[in-house]
Amino acid sequence: MNHSRWKLKREQERGTGHGESAEARAQRAEIRLAMAFAKAVYDRRKELGLSQSDVAERAGLTQAKISRIEGADAVPTLPLLRRLAGALDASLSIALDEEQEEVVFVARTAA
Repeated sequence: MNHSRWKLKREQERGTGHGESAEARAQRAEIRLAMAFAKAVYDRRKELGLSQSDVAERAGLTQAKISRIEGADAVPTLPLLRRLAGALDASLSIALDEEQEEVVFVARTAA
């Protein structure tokens, strides 16, 4: 048997969900969601050609706050989500599932 195919028992258990506490799974899901949100903000900002300072000004925030959001270091509140969506000229769509989190800014259509 090829050594690269061997797995440690711990890795096998992690793959099946055994051996990881409910708290660890919840923490992992929270991190995935924060990272998905951070990526969505970053991607939309870049799509618009805006700097962090530009988004901060539009949202009434500081550049440091936008940096923390894009670094997945801040947990946004619902009012903050609304402000960011407005600043990024988009609506925000969030889909949550046990195994997947999807965060997407959808560009507003011109009326």
